[in-house]
Amino acid sequence: MSWIDKILPSIANAPKDAKKSAVPEGTWKQCPRCDAMLYTKSLSDNFDVCPKCEHHLRITARRRIELFLDAGDQEELNVDMEPVDLLKFKDLKKYKDRLSAAQKGTGEKDALIVVKGKVEEIPVIVAAFEFSFIGGSMGAVVGEKFTQAVNTCIAQGLPLVCFSTSGGARMQEALISLMQMPKTSAALEKLKQNSLPYISVLVDPVYGGVSASLAMLGDVNIAEPNALVGFTGPDVIRQTVRVKLPEGFQRSEFLLEHGAIDMIVHRKNVRGKIASILDKLLYFKRSAS
Repeated sequence: MSWIDKILPSIANAPKDAKKSAVPEGTWKQCPRCDAMLYTKSLSDNFDVCPKCEHHLRITARRRIELFLDAGDQEELNVDMEPVDLLKFKDLKKYKDRLSAAQKGTGEKDALIVVKGKVEEIPVIVAAFEFSFIGGSMGAVVGEKFTQAVNTCIAQGLPLVCFSTSGGARMQEALISLMQMPKTSAALEKLKQNSLPYISVLVDPVYGGVSASLAMLGDVNIAEPNALVGFTGPDVIRQTVRVKLPEGFQRSEFLLEHGAIDMIVHRKNVRGKIASILDKLLYFKRSAS
């Protein structure tokens, strides 16, 4: 017997159950930027931000609402809206099958969740995109839920906050999805005419028809650090124009430097910052009336 066999137990002769990992699945996550292995509980306590490199990991729409709204009295709006395959669209896969897979995988009916609640005791309606649902793409249901959220804000005199993360318009709904761009933009104009605040928060990534409409129309446009925001991805632009793009192109820091957004806010500070902004905007609205 070699010296190492005397020190270490023989792995080959170990019981099969002993070879299995005692660590439950999902206990650890790897940071996609710095590759650090992160304890899931500690990561959650840190707002799903890597403590090593400050990378903001992608989170679900419901997790984002949980971090933003006060605990307690919350009401989800328009929960029964579901997408319909009006065009019987098929690419590599039938659209109805994509919808079914997305609904099963996320537990959501479509890519937008709208909830009425409070942020630091300020009544508000918040909309959040679910990127895992077909890339957070905007189709008829997303556009209608957002528009109905605006209408509720107007009817009840509430501000609107939207967390956008999306690949753009949903191609499987063709022209119907493109119609949601002017539809949501027109709804936000009505909100503006009623002097009600709209705060837009851009989270990685925001592209296409969503970035070209509701995501960039906030009275205040906020972004998380290092978020990708644009109309077309940098790789597509690079291949089309065949020039080297500037360092950090389409990152939120680049957008802030060039005046496309108003501020960059760390995820742990978003709730307090928006509450402070709303408090001031609503104060001026009350004073004016």
